[in-house]
Amino acid sequence: MPDKTAFMPKNEAPCFPANRHVVSLVYDGLCTFEFGITSEVFGLPRPEAGPDWYQFKSVSLEDQVLHACGGLTVAATGTATDLHEAGTIIVPGWRGPDAPVPDQICDALVRAHKNGARIISICGGAFVLAAAGLLDGRRATTHWRFAEGLAQRYPAIALDANCLYIDEGDILTSAGSSAGIDLCLHIVRSDFGAELANTVARRLVMYSHRQGGQSQFIERPVPVKREADRLSSILDHIQAKLRHPHTVSSLARHAGMSERTFQRRFHSLTGLPPLKWILRERLEQARILLETGSTALDDIASVTGLGSAENLRFQFARHYGVSPLIYRNRFAQRPETSQTLPKHTGQSSSTADFRLQPQRRL
Repeated sequence: MPDKTAFMPKNEAPCFPANRHVVSLVYDGLCTFEFGITSEVFGLPRPEAGPDWYQFKSVSLEDQVLHACGGLTVAATGTATDLHEAGTIIVPGWRGPDAPVPDQICDALVRAHKNGARIISICGGAFVLAAAGLLDGRRATTHWRFAEGLAQRYPAIALDANCLYIDEGDILTSAGSSAGIDLCLHIVRSDFGAELANTVARRLVMYSHRQGGQSQFIERPVPVKREADRLSSILDHIQAKLRHPHTVSSLARHAGMSERTFQRRFHSLTGLPPLKWILRERLEQARILLETGSTALDDIASVTGLGSAENLRFQFARHYGVSPLIYRNRFAQRPETSQTLPKHTGQSSSTADFRLQPQRRL
């Protein structure tokens, strides 16, 4: 079965500069980690981005002293005018799935959306967007623990609890807290391109794109450290020799395990069977090469271990829902920043990113 595509951009027009005016909502009971994500990605100065980088403000619509998780009190420095002028408004979590959303917050979000702002939620912030009616008739996601309750309370939402995040163009929702980072990086990628998104991700010391969805994190046992270390070396081995053939038998021997034990432990660590994980890595490397260069499909197929251009086309379309050439036309970097095919592909595909993405990991 093909992996799900999280979204398909509704248009290919560049984002308006207004989107660069970002406001993060601050509220009583503020989720400090989720707010910190928004501040870290959009609020820090990034000279490498040039003069069009985001302008970030925090705004509260509650006339009271605000308390935050961790025993803090906070005071937003932005104003209602900042909210009115924002092109991007983020709701970083919410104080609880059963906590009512004040009318002034719902009304402000609806007005902003009508005025053209894109509205974003992180984790439980989806309850705020739902209370405002902004998710009716749309696909959306939230943390897997909250998904059933959200779906029951707001049946008009097409809830997909498997996704890391969903981009509906003017409404974007993410799953749990760390998935909020994925969504913020996706926004940077959409606004400024892959290269700058990679730069931001490196400063965060994290992947700029993660595949998978949150289902694999539901009550999953943690692998024994010794076995996790052994399997991590296998992942490095595969990525360093991606173009070479690999079998379960050869990998199990390399790990010093029986085939049955190896497959069970590999799936526990990665959320995928070994051969599916290898195929995913090969397609990720192919995606990087399509996005960053003009290498022929036959050469990409050879260097990634996919064998032939025909197999590359088939697997890429099945996995991402789009052909390699269409993907290249949509997302390739400008000629002045493109790269040529590397002599080897030992680097991990986790340093890359893209916009059409299947989702199976939080």
